[in-house]
Amino acid sequence: MTTATDGKPTTDTTVMKALRRLRVPQTQRNRELGLLVFALVIVAGAVALVELGTSGTLNPQIFYYAGIPAALAISLHIVLRLRARAADPFVLPIATLLTGLGIAEIYRLDIANDRLGWDAFSARQLVWAAIATAGALAIVLLLRNYRVLFRYTYVFGFAGIALLMLPFIPGLGLAGANASVWISVGGLFQFQPGELGKIALAIFFAGYLVRTRESLTSVGTRFLWMTWPRARELGPLLVIWFISLGIIVLQRDLGTGLLIFGMFVAMLYVATGKTSWVVIGVTLAVAGAVLASQVLTYVGWRFANWLNAFDTEIIDRVGGSFQLVQGIFGLAQGGLIGTGLGQGRPYLTPVAESDYIFPSLGEELGLVGVFAILALYMVFASRGIRIGVAGQDDFGKLLAVGLSFTIALQVFIMVGGVTRLIPLTGLTTPFLAAGGSSLIANWLIVAILLRISDAVRSRPRVVIG
Repeated sequence: MTTATDGKPTTDTTVMKALRRLRVPQTQRNRELGLLVFALVIVAGAVALVELGTSGTLNPQIFYYAGIPAALAISLHIVLRLRARAADPFVLPIATLLTGLGIAEIYRLDIANDRLGWDAFSARQLVWAAIATAGALAIVLLLRNYRVLFRYTYVFGFAGIALLMLPFIPGLGLAGANASVWISVGGLFQFQPGELGKIALAIFFAGYLVRTRESLTSVGTRFLWMTWPRARELGPLLVIWFISLGIIVLQRDLGTGLLIFGMFVAMLYVATGKTSWVVIGVTLAVAGAVLASQVLTYVGWRFANWLNAFDTEIIDRVGGSFQLVQGIFGLAQGGLIGTGLGQGRPYLTPVAESDYIFPSLGEELGLVGVFAILALYMVFASRGIRIGVAGQDDFGKLLAVGLSFTIALQVFIMVGGVTRLIPLTGLTTPFLAAGGSSLIANWLIVAILLRISDAVRSRPRVVIG
């Protein structure tokens, strides 16, 4: 306690508050390190259990599958300590744990299918994980102020559309694929540009909605129980709806169309706070799905596989529900606590390492493990939404909420599809499934969320728009 010039006693509250602000970033990084070590121990244990469950011994190869994810995660943690000390401490450990569990299960499937060496899916996933982490490191290092993205709103919009259109360029599109969403670069590797396109479109949606929020929240016409927007305000929603339908029709990709439209509707609701946009968006989505099921043959087949999955004719036909039924049986086999890593038979399900990685984990980890994985996704999405809500910058708020909702919606669509809650689409389970383009996109989302959270916690709040 000190005495002011007027004789009144005062406390050094200003100094104490400054010291507390200095300690907060260090506390966040220490908390992240503790959670990260815990996540890496679980990953190492999962890889070891896979080896013990399949062969009864520990192969030296487990050091690659446990050590490489650890090195990648620690590298990103060190960069955060130096360049983003106030970033959210939960995002990186959760992404690391999910990625590590996915690699462990893919490795287990490789052992069952006798796919070993650097041609195995798990080895490729390690390489993609390294590339994805390098991309996240680049974002954290180079994107010092995420608000610069706001200046290039329409550039990202055109880039997102261009990425979606790349598979139609002669020589780039992958021939023979079920959906026109893949490109092949020089025949060396395959990539799905739409995964990066959804990030570019999320940036565009955030910037566009900040610029047009006033007109979108203007008074409309009161009808029945809600206020309907004016016709000219409906324009952007209808344009995005038609683009989503175009993706479904031209690319035969039901999942990406639903994901992009759902992301826009969610960001539109956050920007305006009007429930009417959600009602209109859900109505358009249902109408589009019904229309597509009646007009497009492959969408109609997906609905038939969903509604009549256990019919013998549906199971036996080409492109039928055999994969779906096998995945459901695998989940049922897992029961409450699972068969144990390396001791189930997830390899009986076609493409188990990619489309059906979630049922594979459900069979060997059981209902308890499935709930734990879903809880990780829930915490990840809630932290991302909290990052957006905590700031007063409208662009950062919309971008963080939009990216977090994209992850949550993708999990719902994929998990709902493999459990027969909704028709199955062509999306992948974030972080878990084998696939380089999806893994890179998800880790770029992690980096952007970390950058936004660091700005929210450590910088003065600025309102854009």
